[in-house]
Amino acid sequence: MKKKSKRFFKLVILLCLAVLFANFHITYNAEQKLYDTVKSIPKNRVGLVLGAGKYVGNSKHVNLYYKYRLEAAFLLYKNKKIDIILISGDNSTTDYDEPSTFKSDLIKLGVPANKIVLDYAGFRTLDSVVRAKAVFGLESFTIISQRFHNERAIYLAENQNLKVIGFNAKDIKGRYGLRTKLREYLARSKAIIDVIINKQPKFLGPKINI
Repeated sequence: MKKKSKRFFKLVILLCLAVLFANFHITYNAEQKLYDTVKSIPKNRVGLVLGAGKYVGNSKHVNLYYKYRLEAAFLLYKNKKIDIILISGDNSTTDYDEPSTFKSDLIKLGVPANKIVLDYAGFRTLDSVVRAKAVFGLESFTIISQRFHNERAIYLAENQNLKVIGFNAKDIKGRYGLRTKLREYLARSKAIIDVIINKQPKFLGPKINI
């Protein structure tokens, strides 16, 4: 029993180290590619907004990750740092449509409908960045999300030979934000595994040049 306990303990230690390494590697890789202000960020023709649900669960409380990504995308467009907004999100059921919700709210803010392109098959961050290249024909763009998410998205995009930068939407503090960041540790480990095994998106489909 003691030998089994020691082996189990060693395995746990190794897994923890692997998760910590994945987190450090992805954070370090994104250095010098992230921007917090409109003034400092270079212009790209297209900004890729990574999807999120508008509401928290089944409540009517607005998801702050959604709200701040929406505001960040509008800020870049208003200041002419992007010309086109590509919204990539989940539309897996008839009553859940992240891209269309973003589009509706961006139009209310003043973005013309013909400047917004929707990707309905951005089920995961991997899908969003791969489809940006494979479906929408992009080689470079600005990723718009919270910093922790941008770091992972940049890692995945660069492994597709894409030239990308990230614009950091306002982050979330408190218990809700902490829970999301803890899940991010595991998501980063999976991102590295996905790159190693060359994981592909759930759907591709016909090309849509923008």
